[in-house]
Amino acid sequence: METIIIIVFLVGYLAITLEHNLKIDKLIPALAMMAILWAIIALAHMPVFEVNAELKELEPSHIDEILLHHLGKTAEILVFLLGAMTIVEIIDYFDGFATIKGYIKTKSKKKLLWLFSILAFILSAIIDNLTATIVLVTILQKVIQDRQTRLWFAGLIIINANAGGAWSPIGDVTTTMLWIADKVSASQLVISVLVPSIVCMVVPTFIAQNFKAFKGDIKTEIGDIEKSKSPYGSTMLYLGLGSIVFVPFFKTITHLPPYVGMMLSLALVATFAEIYSNSKISITTVDGESDAASHHSPVHKSLSKIELPSILFFLGILLAVAALESLGYLFHYAESLNQAIPETDIVVMLLGIGSAIIDNVPLVAASMGMFSEPMDSPLWHFIAYSAGTGGSMLIIGSAAGVVAMGMEKIDFFWYLRKISFLALAGFLAGALVFILMRDFVL
Repeated sequence: METIIIIVFLVGYLAITLEHNLKIDKLIPALAMMAILWAIIALAHMPVFEVNAELKELEPSHIDEILLHHLGKTAEILVFLLGAMTIVEIIDYFDGFATIKGYIKTKSKKKLLWLFSILAFILSAIIDNLTATIVLVTILQKVIQDRQTRLWFAGLIIINANAGGAWSPIGDVTTTMLWIADKVSASQLVISVLVPSIVCMVVPTFIAQNFKAFKGDIKTEIGDIEKSKSPYGSTMLYLGLGSIVFVPFFKTITHLPPYVGMMLSLALVATFAEIYSNSKISITTVDGESDAASHHSPVHKSLSKIELPSILFFLGILLAVAALESLGYLFHYAESLNQAIPETDIVVMLLGIGSAIIDNVPLVAASMGMFSEPMDSPLWHFIAYSAGTGGSMLIIGSAAGVVAMGMEKIDFFWYLRKISFLALAGFLAGALVFILMRDFVL
């Protein structure tokens, strides 16, 4: 049975990795893999276990209990992401991100490179690297007309958005997973990973500024870039970003799971959104007379635009990995890996490089089942850095890269030739700084 379990997982994993070649959305193999794995466990009456992190051993459990346990942990992440996505969509409903365009005051390509790099780094730490990339590439399309120049900028935005997401508990799905699972605390994650992430951002940008693509000025008239169409755009931008940043503080003060704070933030932002939109929602009739009013609700509109395929993908992949964890495979695999490669730093860096080839979400989910180090162990901080920034080495290695690839039709091999070595340089430089800080500073 163990062989069948591994085969099902590897086939599902391969289908996820080859999403673009197979033309099948990755949520389909993820959900199928999850359901088949748990069905095999149930039908074969295979023993399941819960990992005791403190004792570093496996404790027998019942399938209903262990499945409910993993579903609860997964739901915490998914509800958190739903709240964050909805807040971002509400900001976009009021055209709040147009406010960022006001920061663009220069025509110099070199200055624009640093401006977009810093914006990508900061924004991704607040609204996650995927959303930050969408926002900045959209602005980029309005600022720079020449497509070849725009491709270079997009490549650097991907690297810097991933670097920015690595040090924030709300900046990347993988760091959010580690934070919600109590593997890292928000404050210690920032202390340990911020400087390496800055290095990972600065090194590629510093190298790239000397390239021909970033010499001279752009031709677009900066003054022609339109401003926000809504008078409440700036207000909703700052309110939305502030409410998301509030979540880690809420968790620290109340010790409640992060999704509770995110729901409070969503309620606050939605209240102001309803007030500003002057929308009057009526649920007294269901025959369509008052339905028109509900369509003007920014909350209803935003909820209809959130990316549910990603949510379902996370559900499938996290519960699929949970199946392997419950069978004890990941626990035993970690022991074998530690014996084969005693140097943990090499294992984690290989994890980062691996995240460029295959999705970093299952890799981090697997690492959480493999290692039993206590909360805020440097191992977890290094995993957060490596998984977050390593995906930049290939354009298909991160959500930010995939979305930029779609928006700008970036060729895989063009990115491999022109951008990958910059991402590798930043990744290695940041990893070196992390190791030096861990061993000699922190």
